[in-house]
Amino acid sequence: GVFVELQRHLHRGEARRNRLLVDWARREGLPLLATNGVAYARPQGRAILDVFTCLRHKTNLDAAGWLLERNAERYLKSGAAMAELFSDLPEAVANTERLADRLRFSLEDLGYEFPVYPVPEGHSMESFLREQTFKGARRRYGEKLSARVKAQLEHELALIGKLGFSGYFLIVWDIVNFCRETDVMVQGRGSAANSAVCYSLGITAVDPVGGDLLFERFLSEGRESWPDIDLDLPSGDRRERVIQEVYRRYGKHGAAMTANVITYRGRSAVRELGKVLNFPEETIDRFSRLFGSGDYRHTLDLQKQMSQAGIPANHPRAPVMAGLYKALVGLPRHLGQHSGGMIICRGRLDAIVPLENASMPGRVVAQWDKEDCANMGIIKVDLLGLGMMSALQDTLTICRDRKREVDLAKLPTDDEKTFELMQAADTVGVFQIESRAQMATLPRMKPKTFYDVVIGVALIRPGPIQGRMVHPYLARRSGKQPIDYMHPKLEPVLRRTLGVPLFQEQVLKMAMVMADFSGSEAEELRRAMSFQRSRERMDRVLEKLRAAMMVRKVPESNIEEIVASIRSFALYGFPESHAISFALISYASAWLKANRTVEFYTALLNNQPMGFYSEATLIQDARRHGVRVKPVCVQVSGWDCAVENNETIRLGLRIVKRMRSEPVRAMLEAREERPFASVEDFYRRTFFNRSERRTLASIGALNALAEHRRAALWKVEERWEQEELWTKEEEELSPLEMMNALERLQADYQGQGLTVGSHPMRWLRGKLPGVCRAVDLAYGRDGQRVTAAGSVICRQRPGTAKGFVFISLEDETGIANVVVTPRMFEENRLTISQEPFLKIRGILQNQEGVVHVKAEKIEALYGWEMPVEKSHDFH
Repeated sequence: GVFVELQRHLHRGEARRNRLLVDWARREGLPLLATNGVAYARPQGRAILDVFTCLRHKTNLDAAGWLLERNAERYLKSGAAMAELFSDLPEAVANTERLADRLRFSLEDLGYEFPVYPVPEGHSMESFLREQTFKGARRRYGEKLSARVKAQLEHELALIGKLGFSGYFLIVWDIVNFCRETDVMVQGRGSAANSAVCYSLGITAVDPVGGDLLFERFLSEGRESWPDIDLDLPSGDRRERVIQEVYRRYGKHGAAMTANVITYRGRSAVRELGKVLNFPEETIDRFSRLFGSGDYRHTLDLQKQMSQAGIPANHPRAPVMAGLYKALVGLPRHLGQHSGGMIICRGRLDAIVPLENASMPGRVVAQWDKEDCANMGIIKVDLLGLGMMSALQDTLTICRDRKREVDLAKLPTDDEKTFELMQAADTVGVFQIESRAQMATLPRMKPKTFYDVVIGVALIRPGPIQGRMVHPYLARRSGKQPIDYMHPKLEPVLRRTLGVPLFQEQVLKMAMVMADFSGSEAEELRRAMSFQRSRERMDRVLEKLRAAMMVRKVPESNIEEIVASIRSFALYGFPESHAISFALISYASAWLKANRTVEFYTALLNNQPMGFYSEATLIQDARRHGVRVKPVCVQVSGWDCAVENNETIRLGLRIVKRMRSEPVRAMLEAREERPFASVEDFYRRTFFNRSERRTLASIGALNALAEHRRAALWKVEERWEQEELWTKEEEELSPLEMMNALERLQADYQGQGLTVGSHPMRWLRGKLPGVCRAVDLAYGRDGQRVTAAGSVICRQRPGTAKGFVFISLEDETGIANVVVTPRMFEENRLTISQEPFLKIRGILQNQEGVVHVKAEKIEALYGWEMPVEKSHDFH
């Protein structure tokens, strides 16, 4: 039916408008409807609505005028308040109640159906899944399957069939098969690695039977949502090929990428509020520079952050900024695209959820957040792009082309060179174990087996760190602390991790062993340990666990110790299956770095940006491993970096700043016809713009055609007419002098952010008496005062580090690690955050092969202008 809506917000002139509406409704015989045009839940929400109004209209509170709300009446009022507001029109309120009663739509009635997998004639999805599973199991385990493997497969297949998930497993299996058929490296990870069915189908590379992994972490009878299978793919074109295949199979309206609701956080909230409150742009920029993407409330409150950014506490708008900030943080800002989540549907997905075209051609995006899709039972397959997968596949391709073929599935797991590299923390460029925290742990842990790598991957995570489990584990491993299993029954569960629970699966097993938790109860605990990290939900499950252990007469001291260990760790738990999947990639990348060094570095350079380190640091590290790196040259370089001769990398034009790929392709085609004879010939037969030509000349890429860099630059600035290009017989020599070594270094960093020559610190070394080289710190005495200096390649302030900051300084010999206390960081925040080169004096900490400098004095290192690459900061 049609209603005439009435709203009363106590505005001037509102009563006259409403009288006209009432008269018109009664004349036309239409019912009245009382609403409040709700825009916020409580009256105080009016201020945030005004903020959003200003942002939408690109204005500020000083200039917004009548765009703003006149009062705070558009909040969610109670029935009694609405009845009082419309006491003269009780039928309008009654009609609202009747209409609300009629609106009984439930999101459960959307009618979503998962696609049916097309099985061969004579098969159901369950029977076809069984056939393919056992066929794959015989490939994995051998023709004669053990009783244990058979029992596990039967158990899993029965549960998958009972829950109706057979089609889902077949569809993921089909995607994996497509990847293998089209030469796209793929590896399933996440809790799917706990499944023998996934292992048999080739979805995962982890043997859960041999690894004694817990299937209930992946799937249990009490599970209401779909299982979670993540596929890691090489990032870039290969992954896009797989995504487009899914679109092709299910149609433009049958598949979509899920969305991510991006919320206001520290920096974005302050930036938007600064615009609305009309603060100067330089003040907002200063806040962003000082505080980056972190919030850091544990060491500095917002008022002090604002004060440092130029908004003092006595500023009349400072309290308003602080109040609005608290209300704004956590609210949705915009809708982004999830990194790889795809939802698929039988029939029209757009009949279930709104779809829209993505900015990327050929992609369709759902307007719902990935978590909302999961809660609605819409199945999601994660096709995640992993830079290291791309680097690994490229490394294997280069090895194959050089007749040094490698099969990752058959890598020896006891390679001495690989473990020596890890024990020395020589892991720049290695997946997962290249961070500063990992490098500080590896020399203490001294990994000797593949499972040590699994533990290493899991150890430096928020869970073990927050639960204070890292140091006990390392102390037990080194024999400094006795191993304690909390209870004799837990020894089989915790033996591999020396009595310290490091994995979610161990937490679930602890509950099953000590309290006889069923699969459904274990699923309840797993959900409580989910991404949402609900403390209340966890408390309820732990109370249930405590009561169950008391019934089973477990000593009270053991109960409290077990509950405390689960509570401190479980909210940030890391699955063992996930750690094993990551460890496979970590070990493979470390093995390739140790045994296929030149090929590995070449692939890394071709897949930047990724990981912690820039191309400049990777090249310095490669040179320390005996790899020679040659500069970009238009006569021999391609778009990608390439292996030249045996231990030499020739840099590709992709590393040149602001270089477009189209003119490079045209250049390569022209060069294929015949080599360039001169600079003029190069310019005549290529299509680079003037800026690109200048850059190529300044970095020495034209040196094969010119006397030197400045001679090539001179040619760039010359203006040739087309006729002169064809008739010019003799070259005019450049009147400019050659660049000296320091000028060449600066030009290299200006044009490509790196150099194949000496590290910048080599040129400053003579001016730095008493400053230790990074390589010499390892030979220093624990406790002595030292001074380190270098280019800042990494600044980190982990949420688990209680405000401590970790800085990595690179010089010509290696990397020095510096620890900065919270107080010192606040005193030197601007210097630490903004200066590209630092000189730091402090106390050397040299224990168990881990070397740090604890900062006492921090200053910028001046002496030149060097446009170095941006460091890895606060990620």
